[in-house]
Amino acid sequence: MLWLIALAELLGMSVWFTGSAVAPQLTERWALTTTQVGWLTTVVQLGFVVGTAVSALLNLADVVPARRLFATAATLGAASNALLLLAPGFGWALVARALCGACIAGVYPPAMKMASTWFRERRGLAVGTVVGALTVGKAAPYLAQAVPDATVAGVVFCSSGAALLAALLIGWRYHDGPHAFPSRRFSWGLVSTVVHERRWRLATGGYLGHMAELYSYWTWIPAFLAASAAAHEATGRGHTPPWIGLLSFGVIAVGGIGCIWGGLMADRIGRARLVNRAMAVSGSCAVLVGLAFGRSWWLLAPLALTWGFFVIADSAQFSVLVTESVPPHAVGTALTIQTSVGFLLTTITIQIIPVLVAWVGWPWAFAALAVGPALGILSIRRLAKE
Repeated sequence: MLWLIALAELLGMSVWFTGSAVAPQLTERWALTTTQVGWLTTVVQLGFVVGTAVSALLNLADVVPARRLFATAATLGAASNALLLLAPGFGWALVARALCGACIAGVYPPAMKMASTWFRERRGLAVGTVVGALTVGKAAPYLAQAVPDATVAGVVFCSSGAALLAALLIGWRYHDGPHAFPSRRFSWGLVSTVVHERRWRLATGGYLGHMAELYSYWTWIPAFLAASAAAHEATGRGHTPPWIGLLSFGVIAVGGIGCIWGGLMADRIGRARLVNRAMAVSGSCAVLVGLAFGRSWWLLAPLALTWGFFVIADSAQFSVLVTESVPPHAVGTALTIQTSVGFLLTTITIQIIPVLVAWVGWPWAFAALAVGPALGILSIRRLAKE
């Protein structure tokens, strides 16, 4: 069942970075600026925030059966992703991407809850596997983009088809496990119940520090690699070599392995210790990666891959900490609120990077992301003392 959930999550989340993956073609078509390219991802985050906020207020994750919520959301996500092909201009493309983000708000949190119903002692590994699959799924459009002569239509159809398959798999084969969380009737007070839990607030504080770094890295590392290639080859034209798409896929997808490793280690040494170690390494990579800009790929590629491994290795464990910090009947809503505020933060941090690039250049733009993990570590240390 874990592999079924993980496969469905991989397929269902493949629509997330479709806009970013086809950004080079859209830039040529609509003469987009760097800031506009960033908005192709930012509006997905905003749509996701709206979707999760509505879901939390309506208690959807605790009222609607997870299988039905996931399958419906994945189907709608596939449809809204395909709307990108009908967009006559940049403004309509943003609308399509925002709708896609709102729809897949019903894919991510329910999947973590579904995995948790099958595991208790090894819940860290289970949720880590799901988030690892999610990571590979988000990287998938970059792999499609790496195919020679890939078109916008080809990338969009592949990702939408994957999301439809995810809906079919969950709707057809999934059922809750032996540790299913009790369902409850709708309650306006459930959000308040969650927010008033101090352990939830501290776990979410660590998660916010993690998210401040994660999506800025995922969004801008392909552009960083392309700029580094241009600087290294001294062409000055900013042309993206064909293998940049493959490396962009690799530095994001390697996080899938990192999530599984993080789950194994968290179950062994404790979640708090694992997330603090992962944030310390990823924050260090944020500072160091600029030193490899424009230099040998034998230096930059391993550093970027290391960052990609650790930047997401702790993500699932924040969710597990949340499942353990609230009453069982509020787990779905707690996860939804956590992801909502986390993704709201990313809409700001993603847009900060282009400003920093214009100010200090690519070599030092990523260093500012180290602030997030540093603050996250402080919050988790306080949680560990509870």
